[in-house]
Amino acid sequence: MIRLAVRCRPEDSEPVLSSLLELAPNGVEEERGPGFVEYAIYGAPGEIPDLGDVEASSGDARVEVTTTAIPDDWADRWADFHKPIEVAGRLSVRPSWWDAADGLIDVVVDPGRAFGTGAHATTRLCLELLVGLAESGEASGPLADWGTGSGVLAIAASKLGWAPVTACDREEASLEAARENALANGVSLSVECVDVRKGPLPGAPAVTANLTAPLLRECSHRLGEAGEAPATLVCSGMLATEADGVAEAFSAIGLRESGRRSDRDWASLLLRRG
Repeated sequence: MIRLAVRCRPEDSEPVLSSLLELAPNGVEEERGPGFVEYAIYGAPGEIPDLGDVEASSGDARVEVTTTAIPDDWADRWADFHKPIEVAGRLSVRPSWWDAADGLIDVVVDPGRAFGTGAHATTRLCLELLVGLAESGEASGPLADWGTGSGVLAIAASKLGWAPVTACDREEASLEAARENALANGVSLSVECVDVRKGPLPGAPAVTANLTAPLLRECSHRLGEAGEAPATLVCSGMLATEADGVAEAFSAIGLRESGRRSDRDWASLLLRRG
């Protein structure tokens, strides 16, 4: 495996992160220290360029780029760092090696090589919005999860009351992880290989989409062309500075912002039709 890391000054972090997310729409690792922010992505040789150690630019920002070969058992070793999270006092997301929390809806997620343990801010923000919808009595009927990763949003939605739930992704590792995690949680998911950049978007009255801002805007255009916008859309994966642009893109096809949450650099939106 290859680790590609990009280090920059904190004041340059937003454009650098936005550029890197174009290459890694499923999310990045983030580390902050005195006077720097470092973002990293992982992939197999050939998927991640081995650039060595270089200085480069991203827009007007100067960045340091390092690439490091890491052992093939990295996925097993970084599992030691995963811990449970609690969402809105209603939901717990945990890896299988932690015990379930009393009194909370239990979601067990082992990511394997797919993105999504619930710990990333974008995933937590979506989960918070889903819990809010459930508490309002809106957790019913079909739901589609675009870019499901490990399946955490789809599984949580199923446990909160939506059914049937369709989980889609273009990566085979994600599809495998979503199937295995659904089985571990005793929920039924329809897991489909779909590239949201190319294939038809699976339709449902409710949709979750933890993607990037460019992908979300692209989805809005394609929904507008198809004339089939969902009644409710929970989306994240965008920087807080990008949220207005994403909301505007969906507003053009009749999906209005009815809720927004943020966590440091990240934001999520709750959009409704009409």
